[in-house]
Amino acid sequence: MDAPVDRIAQPWGGRTPYGRHERWPTRVDTYLEPGVAPDRVRWVQAASVLHSDGDAMDIAVVGGRMAGVRGRAGDRVNRGRLGPKDLFGWQANGSRDRLTRPLVRENGRLVDCDWDTAMRRIVDRSQDLLADRGPGSIGFYTSGQLYLEEYYTLAVLARAGIGTNHLDGNTRLCTATAAEALKESFGCDGQPGSYDDIDHADVIALFGHNVAETQPVQWMRVLDRLDGADPPRLVCVDPRPTRVARRAAVHLAPRTGTNVALLNALLHEIIRTGRVDRDYLAAHTVGFDGLAARVKECSPRWAARICDVPAASIGAAAELLGTADRLLSTVLQGVYQSHQATAAAVQINNLHLIRGMLGRPGAGVLQMNGQPSAQNTRECGADGDLPGFRNWQNDGHVADLARVWNVEPRTIAHYAPPTHAMQMFRYAEQGSIRMLWISGTNPAVSLPELSRIRSILAQDRLFVIVQDLFRTETAELADVVLPAATWGEKSGTLTNADRTVHLCEKAVEPPGEARPDLDIFLDYATRMDFRDKDDGPLITWRDAESAFEAWKACSAGRPCDYTGLTYDTLRCGSGIQWPCDEHAPHGTRRLYTDGITWADPELCESYGKDLVTGAADDAATYRALNPDGKAVIKAADYLPPHEQPDERYPFQLTTGRTLYHFRTRTKTARAPQLNAAAPDVWVEASAIDADALGLDEGDLVEVSTPRGALRGRLRVTGIRPGLLFVPFHYGYWDTEGGHGPHGDTPGRAANETTVTDWDPVSKQPLFKTAAAALHLVARGDGRPAPAPTTTASAPARADAVPPTTGGTPALAASRADPTEGAR
Repeated sequence: MDAPVDRIAQPWGGRTPYGRHERWPTRVDTYLEPGVAPDRVRWVQAASVLHSDGDAMDIAVVGGRMAGVRGRAGDRVNRGRLGPKDLFGWQANGSRDRLTRPLVRENGRLVDCDWDTAMRRIVDRSQDLLADRGPGSIGFYTSGQLYLEEYYTLAVLARAGIGTNHLDGNTRLCTATAAEALKESFGCDGQPGSYDDIDHADVIALFGHNVAETQPVQWMRVLDRLDGADPPRLVCVDPRPTRVARRAAVHLAPRTGTNVALLNALLHEIIRTGRVDRDYLAAHTVGFDGLAARVKECSPRWAARICDVPAASIGAAAELLGTADRLLSTVLQGVYQSHQATAAAVQINNLHLIRGMLGRPGAGVLQMNGQPSAQNTRECGADGDLPGFRNWQNDGHVADLARVWNVEPRTIAHYAPPTHAMQMFRYAEQGSIRMLWISGTNPAVSLPELSRIRSILAQDRLFVIVQDLFRTETAELADVVLPAATWGEKSGTLTNADRTVHLCEKAVEPPGEARPDLDIFLDYATRMDFRDKDDGPLITWRDAESAFEAWKACSAGRPCDYTGLTYDTLRCGSGIQWPCDEHAPHGTRRLYTDGITWADPELCESYGKDLVTGAADDAATYRALNPDGKAVIKAADYLPPHEQPDERYPFQLTTGRTLYHFRTRTKTARAPQLNAAAPDVWVEASAIDADALGLDEGDLVEVSTPRGALRGRLRVTGIRPGLLFVPFHYGYWDTEGGHGPHGDTPGRAANETTVTDWDPVSKQPLFKTAAAALHLVARGDGRPAPAPTTTASAPARADAVPPTTGGTPALAASRADPTEGAR
């Protein structure tokens, strides 16, 4: 056993270097509560629920309670490694403020009740609304943290039981653009690449993807390659000085909202220098000539003026991308939550298509996810698509889904696109949606323009159900609150960002009367007496494993085919990538190894959209463009962001994550080590801007936009001048009042300030393009900002603040497997 490492101060642990085309060595990370002897532990299989990596782990159980975790050595995703949230976040399960009984609103207050009372209220309201206003009066807004079995059940009861079009997930905030970009380019969702491509790539380009903080285990993999033989060269596109930026051969820090201009310049240079795979283009794509014409004038000098990035740096990045032997690109929120999100993400796909960089080890693209089961919401139809990547515009696909569910096709609402979350809240604001069931998410902190969201949720005419672990800011505004069981307290599957399916088994009992989300949805379906067309029960499964089997039948023959998977095969040591069927019984490492598979007009998940307006194309238009089912190369002109800095609001404001927290901190803030590493909100500004305003590290400052304001302590960093950064994790559940700003004092939630605006194609909200002002509230008196020093939030001066540590010398142990060399 290696010496324990402080995994707060050293979040990525020690290095196990390996060379290109070699196997990533195993390193098993473990954390047990002090005093727990390893020989007393019962280990139960699981996977991470606090990011989208899909890190496989085992839960330590002692005396019926969780007592620690360890990485699973044989898993393909992490080979035993765990990040800080994996190691410590599980402690939230045992928090004393877990919800243990249902709550209902009586005389303006939430009071305890029994399950029958709570469910009767929900069913009575559902039936009244269906009778009086129809299925369009009921909406469902779910999470990216439930299990596949729960999403699929929710999709069936919502789309075929209620018959509503209003079902979406908070994955609309983090992964909708990933899905849309893949559909635009390849006709279908599904990540072309694999995490294994890190082992083989000679250039890795990260576009708006702070992998060191969002997928820390995959950053460990990159670090191990960088320390090994024949290391990859990194291209980083990020306005902040992330850990990736510090290791990059080329770091581009563009003005926010200008991604399309930058990408068009990169495409321009690759085409101008002739670094295009003409054979691949002819065999597998349509649309190249249109792209070449569109970017012909988009030189690095042109983009430099728009992006405020040196033209020489753009040229250097294009040189790396254009000469790579095997190029891997990854994409996340710096693209997805910014202006022209889908258009930008599609241009990254175009980089790979024009260079023929798909389907080979090290040559791939990963349009990443932000949450552990974001992929499942998309597959199962809980995030704006029909289950199994079926096309809502294709009557044959709708009829096939109706066959699986044994209902009439007209039962499944497909008169218009499935309603996206931002539109659902607008419908609730206008009064057409009168019941909103929110499961596993906290929109009173996570959605834009929070004063508006609170006013919508607080309406008397809107019946709000919240299904969660804690009394979140959203729960405080609900009419019924249902206590949910969580990871480790129920069984189910998660699919990560590279299509790897993991089984999470129940390790302990949930607290009090809390129930798995699956059981709650099944109870509701039974009480509502949903029926199929033969008057049999619409939902026939009664537990997680039978729900998984039902999902397999729905996925059969579709791109995300699970028919070769069972719970038993998923207990065999490693997660397995879909599609997994009779043709690929051990899973599929990469898509598109032999051409483009699902873009045929009869098979595709989408006929595409206009990248400027978001208007959906129809079948005839798509068939005329792409009769042979090839990849579609779509060009896009750069358009300026909708909101620009001015004299009153001279800065741009961007929001994002920190390594130590997840979503709205409902779990991670209840893990002592994670909370201590980043206990409160902060505001980042450049040294140039801080000096100009006479501000210092730790000053209490106010960030204001046309919509609202927040306050936090200032961290002076190497962020690009003119840009402010605020982490989005911080809300109000641990402050006075519990659900919003107290009195007239500005709050601390980043989304008090963000704009109600979204990408026209993916409908993903824009959290990175607000115009803002920065003002001093009070001097810091020597107190530093509560921001980590280990991350992109590191201070510009290394001696400015004490380093972030775990507060205890021994936090986690790692064990290198001597049989797992770099081979």
